[in-house]
Amino acid sequence: MPGIGPKTASRLTFYLLRSPQEQVQALAQAVSELQEKVVTCSVCFNIAETDPCLICGDTRRDRSLICVVEEPLDVLAIERTGQYDGLYHVLHGAISPMEGVGPEDLRIAELTKRLDNNPVQEVILATNPSLEGESTAMYISRQLGPLGVRVTRLAHGLPMGGDLEYADEVTLTRALEGRREM
Repeated sequence: MPGIGPKTASRLTFYLLRSPQEQVQALAQAVSELQEKVVTCSVCFNIAETDPCLICGDTRRDRSLICVVEEPLDVLAIERTGQYDGLYHVLHGAISPMEGVGPEDLRIAELTKRLDNNPVQEVILATNPSLEGESTAMYISRQLGPLGVRVTRLAHGLPMGGDLEYADEVTLTRALEGRREM
Protein backbone atom coordinates (compact mmCIF):
# COMPACT_ATOMS: atom_id res chain seq x y z
CA MET A 1 0.00 0.00 0.00
CA PRO A 2 1.27 3.53 -0.69
CA GLY A 3 3.15 5.00 2.27
CA ILE A 4 3.63 1.65 4.01
CA GLY A 5 7.13 0.24 3.67
CA PRO A 6 8.30 -3.29 4.47
CA LYS A 7 9.09 -2.51 8.13
CA THR A 8 5.71 -0.92 8.81
CA ALA A 9 3.94 -3.75 6.99
CA SER A 10 5.78 -6.26 9.19
CA ARG A 11 4.85 -4.39 12.37
CA LEU A 12 1.19 -4.24 11.33
CA THR A 13 1.17 -7.93 10.44
CA PHE A 14 2.64 -9.00 13.77
CA TYR A 15 0.29 -6.64 15.63
CA LEU A 16 -2.70 -8.25 13.91
CA LEU A 17 -1.38 -11.77 14.60
CA ARG A 18 -1.23 -10.94 18.34
CA SER A 19 -4.61 -9.18 18.39
CA PRO A 20 -7.82 -10.81 19.63
CA GLN A 21 -9.88 -12.49 16.89
CA GLU A 22 -12.78 -10.02 17.38
CA GLN A 23 -10.48 -7.04 16.75
CA VAL A 24 -9.11 -8.57 13.54
CA GLN A 25 -12.63 -9.42 12.34
CA ALA A 26 -13.82 -5.88 13.12
CA LEU A 27 -10.95 -4.49 11.02
CA ALA A 28 -11.75 -6.89 8.17
CA GLN A 29 -15.42 -5.87 8.32
CA ALA A 30 -14.51 -2.16 8.25
CA VAL A 31 -12.25 -2.64 5.23
CA SER A 32 -14.95 -4.71 3.52
CA GLU A 33 -17.57 -1.99 4.05
CA LEU A 34 -15.25 0.81 2.97
CA GLN A 35 -16.22 0.79 -0.70
CA GLU A 36 -19.87 0.13 0.06
CA LYS A 37 -20.33 3.10 2.41
CA VAL A 38 -17.99 5.68 0.91
CA VAL A 39 -19.09 7.72 -2.11
CA THR A 40 -17.78 10.60 -4.16
CA CYS A 41 -19.74 13.83 -3.66
CA SER A 42 -21.47 14.74 -6.94
CA VAL A 43 -20.89 18.45 -6.26
CA CYS A 44 -17.28 18.81 -5.09
CA PHE A 45 -15.92 15.27 -5.72
CA ASN A 46 -14.70 14.89 -2.15
CA ILE A 47 -14.87 11.45 -0.52
CA ALA A 48 -17.86 11.22 1.84
CA GLU A 49 -20.51 8.99 3.36
CA THR A 50 -23.38 11.02 1.87
CA ASP A 51 -24.11 12.72 -1.44
CA PRO A 52 -23.89 15.64 -1.33
CA CYS A 53 -21.16 15.62 1.31
CA LEU A 54 -21.61 17.34 4.67
CA ILE A 55 -19.65 20.41 3.50
CA CYS A 56 -21.68 20.92 0.31
CA GLY A 57 -24.88 20.30 2.25
CA ASP A 58 -24.06 22.87 4.95
CA THR A 59 -26.17 25.97 4.20
CA ARG A 60 -24.03 28.10 6.54
CA ARG A 61 -20.97 27.85 4.28
CA ASP A 62 -20.04 30.68 1.90
CA ARG A 63 -21.20 29.50 -1.52
CA SER A 64 -19.48 32.37 -3.33
CA LEU A 65 -16.07 30.87 -2.50
CA ILE A 66 -14.58 27.64 -3.89
CA CYS A 67 -11.20 26.26 -2.87
CA VAL A 68 -9.69 23.92 -5.47
CA VAL A 69 -7.47 21.16 -4.06
CA GLU A 70 -5.69 18.17 -5.55
CA GLU A 71 -6.80 15.43 -3.15
CA PRO A 72 -9.47 14.74 -0.49
CA LEU A 73 -6.76 14.81 2.22
CA ASP A 74 -6.16 18.47 1.30
CA VAL A 75 -9.76 19.25 2.29
CA LEU A 76 -9.12 17.73 5.71
CA ALA A 77 -5.94 19.78 6.13
CA ILE A 78 -7.71 23.07 5.33
CA GLU A 79 -10.72 22.17 7.48
CA ARG A 80 -8.40 21.53 10.46
CA THR A 81 -7.38 25.21 10.40
CA GLY A 82 -10.94 26.35 11.11
CA GLN A 83 -10.22 29.44 8.98
CA TYR A 84 -12.11 28.61 5.79
CA ASP A 85 -15.89 28.56 5.47
CA GLY A 86 -16.38 28.23 1.72
CA LEU A 87 -16.87 25.18 -0.50
CA TYR A 88 -14.31 22.89 -2.16
CA HIS A 89 -13.60 21.26 -5.48
CA VAL A 90 -11.36 18.17 -5.48
CA LEU A 91 -9.42 17.50 -8.70
CA HIS A 92 -8.17 14.02 -7.74
CA GLY A 93 -4.66 14.71 -8.97
CA ALA A 94 -2.49 17.24 -10.75
CA ILE A 95 -1.36 17.67 -14.35
CA SER A 96 1.72 15.51 -14.82
CA PRO A 97 2.82 14.75 -18.40
CA MET A 98 5.56 12.44 -17.06
CA GLU A 99 2.88 10.25 -15.45
CA GLY A 100 0.46 10.61 -18.36
CA VAL A 101 -1.99 12.79 -16.41
CA GLY A 102 -3.52 15.57 -18.49
CA PRO A 103 -6.24 18.14 -17.75
CA GLU A 104 -8.88 15.77 -19.13
CA ASP A 105 -7.99 13.23 -16.41
CA LEU A 106 -8.87 15.69 -13.62
CA ARG A 107 -12.17 17.26 -12.54
CA ILE A 108 -11.41 20.58 -14.26
CA ALA A 109 -14.29 20.41 -16.76
CA GLU A 110 -16.65 19.80 -13.84
CA LEU A 111 -15.26 22.90 -12.11
CA THR A 112 -15.96 25.17 -15.08
CA LYS A 113 -19.44 23.66 -15.44
CA ARG A 114 -20.02 24.27 -11.72
CA LEU A 115 -19.04 27.92 -12.10
CA ASP A 116 -21.41 28.34 -15.03
CA ASN A 117 -24.33 27.19 -12.87
CA ASN A 118 -23.49 28.98 -9.58
CA PRO A 119 -22.74 32.61 -8.65
CA VAL A 120 -19.14 32.19 -7.43
CA GLN A 121 -17.08 35.31 -6.71
CA GLU A 122 -13.68 33.74 -5.98
CA VAL A 123 -11.84 30.51 -6.73
CA ILE A 124 -8.83 29.80 -4.51
CA LEU A 125 -6.26 27.54 -6.15
CA ALA A 126 -4.77 25.45 -3.34
CA THR A 127 -2.73 22.99 -5.38
CA ASN A 128 0.60 21.82 -4.03
CA PRO A 129 3.67 24.05 -4.48
CA SER A 130 5.27 21.53 -6.86
CA LEU A 131 5.90 21.66 -10.59
CA GLU A 132 2.71 19.64 -11.16
CA GLY A 133 0.69 21.77 -8.74
CA GLU A 134 1.90 24.98 -10.33
CA SER A 135 1.13 23.69 -13.84
CA THR A 136 -2.35 22.68 -12.72
CA ALA A 137 -2.97 26.07 -11.10
CA MET A 138 -1.81 27.92 -14.23
CA TYR A 139 -3.99 25.77 -16.48
CA ILE A 140 -7.09 26.28 -14.31
CA SER A 141 -6.42 30.01 -14.06
CA ARG A 142 -6.38 30.25 -17.85
CA GLN A 143 -9.59 28.21 -18.11
CA LEU A 144 -11.41 30.40 -15.60
CA GLY A 145 -10.21 33.75 -16.97
CA PRO A 146 -13.02 34.12 -19.54
CA LEU A 147 -15.65 33.36 -16.86
CA GLY A 148 -14.93 36.62 -15.05
CA VAL A 149 -14.42 35.01 -11.65
CA ARG A 150 -11.64 36.19 -9.33
CA VAL A 151 -8.88 33.54 -9.19
CA THR A 152 -6.41 33.59 -6.29
CA ARG A 153 -3.56 31.32 -5.20
CA LEU A 154 -2.52 30.27 -1.72
CA ALA A 155 0.52 32.16 -0.46
CA HIS A 156 3.90 30.46 -0.63
CA GLY A 157 6.92 31.07 1.55
CA LEU A 158 8.89 29.93 4.54
CA PRO A 159 7.39 27.49 7.05
CA MET A 160 7.26 28.37 10.74
CA GLY A 161 10.32 27.00 12.49
CA GLY A 162 12.33 26.79 9.26
CA ASP A 163 15.83 28.19 8.79
CA LEU A 164 16.62 30.60 5.94
CA GLU A 165 19.93 28.85 5.23
CA TYR A 166 18.08 25.64 4.29
CA ALA A 167 15.43 27.26 2.09
CA ASP A 168 15.77 26.93 -1.69
CA GLU A 169 15.88 29.95 -4.01
CA VAL A 170 12.31 29.58 -5.25
CA THR A 171 10.91 29.45 -1.70
CA LEU A 172 12.95 32.50 -0.64
CA THR A 173 11.91 34.41 -3.77
CA ARG A 174 8.23 33.70 -3.08
CA ALA A 175 8.64 34.63 0.56
CA LEU A 176 10.13 37.99 -0.47
CA GLU A 177 7.41 38.60 -3.05
CA GLY A 178 4.65 37.72 -0.55
CA ARG A 179 5.95 39.79 2.36
CA ARG A 180 3.47 41.92 4.29
CA GLU A 181 3.36 44.86 6.67
CA MET A 182 3.93 44.14 10.36
